[in-house]
Amino acid sequence: MTLVMNRPQDAFGPLLKSWRNRRRLSQLDLALDAGMSQRHLSFLETGRSMPSRYAIRQICEALDMPAAEQDMMLMSAGFAPQSADAAWSADVRHAVEASIEHVLKGHEPFPAVSVDRIWNLQRANETAQRFFAIAGGTGQPNLLREVFAPGALRDNIRNWPEVTRALFRLLDLEVARRPHDEQGQTLLTELKDLPGVAEAIAERPSEHPAPVLSIEFLINGAELNLFSLIATVGMSMDATLDDLRIETLLPADEATREWFCALGR
Repeated sequence: MTLVMNRPQDAFGPLLKSWRNRRRLSQLDLALDAGMSQRHLSFLETGRSMPSRYAIRQICEALDMPAAEQDMMLMSAGFAPQSADAAWSADVRHAVEASIEHVLKGHEPFPAVSVDRIWNLQRANETAQRFFAIAGGTGQPNLLREVFAPGALRDNIRNWPEVTRALFRLLDLEVARRPHDEQGQTLLTELKDLPGVAEAIAERPSEHPAPVLSIEFLINGAELNLFSLIATVGMSMDATLDDLRIETLLPADEATREWFCALGR
């Protein structure tokens, strides 16, 4: 993600103001939350003053900004992004990757995958690879494209409209968190243009929806019901780590549990 600018002071102020307006905060409210004077915040927005790295950190925390947007805020003021701090990030990334691998393997004999913020597949446990192949997956690296696009996998999902509506909403919320994420915005538009997707997301949910979304598959005559848990790396200040998601699929009934246990034998 890059930001085009002529001079840092031409970019930071408007970016700060856009995020303050996005959070619906007055200059006084944000100044109090960030621990600075309203006068200083006003000068930062107009470009009369340039922020320190510490001030940017305080403002970003007060605005509850995602790590990638914090990096953009730093770069707009002429600083290196915090994600480029290799002194600690390499060790942390290694520990996180090892932990993700542990979770994926430990979730056998049920499917588990690691994806980024827009559902590009990073890793998958053995069961997930076998299951998606059996279910009609094509190997498309983006799981949302795989599920939304016409094909065998989509045909094998009995409640495809409900699943599509739920997944589209998750992506929409992710894109809303990052107004400068062009990749996410492009994918959102692309998915909506696929056959049947616009109609699916426009449908109203039932009056009494289930407490969790169950993904219902019909594969070779077997009815399989799964629901998902999605985990993230907590309080990450690194944009790459902040992108990571782990989705674990769990059986919603005993028949599904037995089917996967048999698959793993």
